[in-house]
Amino acid sequence: MPARVGLVMYIPTSVELSRMLDRTQEPRVPIAWLMAQLGRRSFGLTFFVMGMVALIPGASTLVGVLLAWPAVQLLLGHEATALPRIIAGRKVGVDRLTRVIRILTPRLEWLERVIRPRWPELFQTMRRMIGLTMLLLGLTMISPVPFSHVVPALVIMLLAAAYMEEDGLALLVSLLSALTSLGLTAATVWGTVATVDWLDPASLG
Repeated sequence: MPARVGLVMYIPTSVELSRMLDRTQEPRVPIAWLMAQLGRRSFGLTFFVMGMVALIPGASTLVGVLLAWPAVQLLLGHEATALPRIIAGRKVGVDRLTRVIRILTPRLEWLERVIRPRWPELFQTMRRMIGLTMLLLGLTMISPVPFSHVVPALVIMLLAAAYMEEDGLALLVSLLSALTSLGLTAATVWGTVATVDWLDPASLG
């Protein structure tokens, strides 16, 4: 439900997505149009969708690589996601878009119960830190260690939701979770490498 934040009427992302469907006038719309409609939230929604896809077995490595594109743009201070022309010009059927939004909406609504606009000034000073954190989390999902992608993917979704809803409190919690996730991944990879070296017969000679 829309809420008043200061003098600005805040609209939750789940509501904005539904309204975006109402603005479609063709059976197929360009991806660039979708990004333009989302504006600043295009970063958050892109990260959120990527986090969901990364939970699918076998998809995390590809997502970890693709995540670098929007993460670097955010790190450079861009206001909205800029896609390659070959992707931005592609069209998506409104029927398919509707199905995707129906999958996203209940998940976003659940998060919006606890994540709401708070301390928005933090986003002006920490935007580049968010981009760097997303980039590092994406790199950790490339790790070959089984199930090591699960925690980073969940943290990416939490951080993306905090970004979309401009919740400074959730942002701080997300960054702390990201730091923990990065530390766990580093420890897991180090432990795996150390175990392999210990089992290597050549190292026992």
